[in-house]
Formats: sequence, C-alpha cells, structure tokens
Amino acid sequence: MKTNTGEPLNIIKVGGGVVENAASLASLLEQFASMPGRKVLVHGGGRLATSMAASLGIESRMVGGRRITDEKMLEVVTMVYGGLVNKNIVAGLQAKGVKAIGLTGADGDVIRSHKRPLKRVKMDDGTEQMVDFGFVGDVDRVDAQLLSELIESGSVPVVAPLTHDGEGHILNTNADTIASSVAQALAELYDVTLTFCFEKAGVLRDADDDSSVIPLIDEQAANRLIAEGVIAGGMIPKIENAFDAIRKGVRQVVITHSDNIDGSRGTTIKR
Repeated sequence: MKTNTGEPLNIIKVGGGVVENAASLASLLEQFASMPGRKVLVHGGGRLATSMAASLGIESRMVGGRRITDEKMLEVVTMVYGGLVNKNIVAGLQAKGVKAIGLTGADGDVIRSHKRPLKRVKMDDGTEQMVDFGFVGDVDRVDAQLLSELIESGSVPVVAPLTHDGEGHILNTNADTIASSVAQALAELYDVTLTFCFEKAGVLRDADDDSSVIPLIDEQAANRLIAEGVIAGGMIPKIENAFDAIRKGVRQVVITHSDNIDGSRGTTIKR
C-alpha cells in the first residue's frame, strides 16, 4: 500500500436522527454535494430501525447505547441500513450530480469484522454485567485500497453500518466505529479529516445549552469530562472513536451539528 499522499480527504459520518428527517437530510445532502475534493459519507439509521422493528412487533433492546441484535433485528437493520436509508442517500446525491456508490462492509469485502464476544458493560445504575450483543460486529480490517480506487475514479462511497465476517454472516456495526475505522485505514493514503455530524452543535458543557460548545478537547480533558459526567451516554463511544482515529493517523476529528459539515464550528480534536 502506498503511503500518505498528503491529498485531503473528508470523511463525514452522519447520525440516524439527521438522515431520518427529510429537512435535515436535504440540508446535509446539499452541503455534502457542495463539498469540494475527495470525500466519503458514513451513515447511521438506528431510529428508523427501531421504528421499523416496532411496526413488525420486534422489540428493540439497547445496552450502554448499543443495540442488541438478534436474528430478527438483524433482518430489520439489514433492510433499513443497507436498503432504505443507504439508497435514499445515494439517490439524493445522484440528483445533485454526485457519483455516489452505496456500500455495506460485505460489498467488495470492504469491511471485515468478527462477531463481538460477551462483553462486560457498565449499566445505568453503575453496576457491571456481561452482555451478549448478538449479531454485532467489531471491525478487523478495512480495504483502503479498494475505497481509494473508487475515490480516485471520481466516485463517492456511501457506507452503511453493516459489515460481514467472511463466513456468510452480515453483522450490525456501530456507524461511529465504521467511520473511525475507515478514517484510520485511509489515513495511510490521505490527509484525513473525520467529521461526526449529529443534532447537537458539538460536545456541550451543558447538554441543554447548544451555546455551551467546548471548542477543543485533548485526551486528558476528555477523561476529566467523562469522570465529571459532562461527556456521557452516546457521546462517550463517539469520543473514544475520535481519539482512536487520532492515534492511528487521522489529522483531526470534528464533532458538530449537521448544518456545519465543513467543520467551521463545533468541537475539534487534534493530535
């Protein structure tokens, strides 16, 4: 594999709350289509999966902000993430002149993972217990060369949060983790900025005050904010993925509102 060329690459991860709302999705696609240069989009879709599962009489179970994925739920997330959400985004980008290509990890063997073993998880009440997450994948490798070939051909990969184990099994995989893993792999080839976009303005000192954005966070500050409970819930794995990416060569990570995918505002994490 060739070494980092220094060419900039933007990897945008957008949360399910954005892609499931028509107005916010339209704004996101407009911004993304207007973004110059090389780019990749990684998306979630958890809320729509929960809604679809409920309509089918399938209960959704979450532990520590992560979805328990049994066989029935795996069918739902495969349909929703790899089908409905991914293809809506791809079609929307095509309408704006973007040569988008929708991918799951199984397509082209681009993201290989293994089924998560039993894992000790801290519960909301402070206790810990071993949890079987079911058909959930932890990433083993990303084929950066294949993604680079698509990017250099003028295509824009749009990646759904599904991977595979190489033995015929699709696995549900956290979209933040996929974005971080893709960013780490492509950092060997490009100068990568990873941007996590969601419904908040960034990492907030006060969760109810969008003006309380913390503009810059290093690892020491992040650990302190987690201990203080300022960074909590689903923001913790997002921060963990951000620092994992930084340690593996990503130039910077930005956590921001979906209206600011250019990274001009929000919380910046740099090495």
